[in-house]
Amino acid sequence: MTATDHEAGSGTGSGAGTEPGSPRAGRLVKGPGLLVVWLYGVMSVGAVSRSAFQIATEFDRAPLAYSLSAVAAVVYAFITYTLVRGGETARRAALVCCAAELAGVLVVGTWTLLEPSAFPDTTVWSQYGYGYVFIPVLLPLTGIWWLRRSRTA
Repeated sequence: MTATDHEAGSGTGSGAGTEPGSPRAGRLVKGPGLLVVWLYGVMSVGAVSRSAFQIATEFDRAPLAYSLSAVAAVVYAFITYTLVRGGETARRAALVCCAAELAGVLVVGTWTLLEPSAFPDTTVWSQYGYGYVFIPVLLPLTGIWWLRRSRTA
């Protein structure tokens, strides 16, 4: 456990139980958190696969769109990792990333609606995730809700 983990755990009591593998560290993946982690994992695999293929085969066609999809993939993978890792420090990092993800979805989603010519191909976050059944806009909202709720659990 790092000093940061000790500091993060000290605000919730003794700080015990925030190490990976302890009962408290895994609390982010219980109940609704399990579904949130599963969805982030699925989105990670989808976004990584899509962006890697598009960047490798047709990057010159829509570099902005494919780069934004790669950014989404990194964000999804990091959030998945922090949720699985558990602990207060990981919960806080995931909360910040979910908020940043939501901002990205809103900015890119709005941008794709206002200036579609800037995006010759779609991104994961185009039109607020329309191509992904709006999961990209709903998932960070759900993640933020779960992460805020898990703090008091």
